[in-house]
Amino acid sequence: MMKMRLLLFLCGVLRVSADVLHEDIRIVGCSDSDGEEMYALDGEEIWVADFKQGKGVEPQPPFIDHMSYGEGIYGSAVAQQQICRGNLKADLHNYKNPPLQRDPPSTPMIYTRDDVELGEKNILVCHVSGFYPAPVNVSWTKNGQKVTEGTSINVPFPNKDSTFTQISRLDFIPQLGDIYSCSVDHPALQKPLTRIWDVELNSPQPSVGPDVFCGLGLTIGLLGVAVGTFFLIKGNECS
Repeated sequence: MMKMRLLLFLCGVLRVSADVLHEDIRIVGCSDSDGEEMYALDGEEIWVADFKQGKGVEPQPPFIDHMSYGEGIYGSAVAQQQICRGNLKADLHNYKNPPLQRDPPSTPMIYTRDDVELGEKNILVCHVSGFYPAPVNVSWTKNGQKVTEGTSINVPFPNKDSTFTQISRLDFIPQLGDIYSCSVDHPALQKPLTRIWDVELNSPQPSVGPDVFCGLGLTIGLLGVAVGTFFLIKGNECS
């Protein structure tokens, strides 16, 4: 059965100083089988309703001061789902079940959260954007074997062009020679999009500092010779 997702956006911009703006977003969404409610600040998830576990979660990044919401917020999210599904049913009836628009995601980007140090814990990030409707399915492999432990994915985040962005993460410990992949599936794709990340190819490269300084010194030296030659020629022409 074709699903249609209804998203209601309540966005506010808070001015905290003369030259700093912060974007506060609430997202409420539902379909005939699932639902979503999320609060975000400046593109970072602050609170998400987990309807499968029956509670709210606060997946806030470690670099911000932790914020908590009142106890009644999850109950409010559950009630909002009933309203959302009622609106969805009315819209489907009024618009006579219109065909669902489908935009495929762009090629995903895969990168590490921190600089790579062999044997040190890190996080691989798979960034997917430009798709509609939400969500996408993201899967990870390590050396050709599917990986589920240590994986997570955020709720779909709206872009200004009405498409969505989602970010999946994989906790891992980089070891030389390991190969990881991130595969993205979406109804608008004929086959999943896959990006590969190789520990060997992406590990830190040897320092090039001495070469850079030597090259810079050589350039400055050649520039000095050229300038001296120019003035020497000019002097001869004027004599």
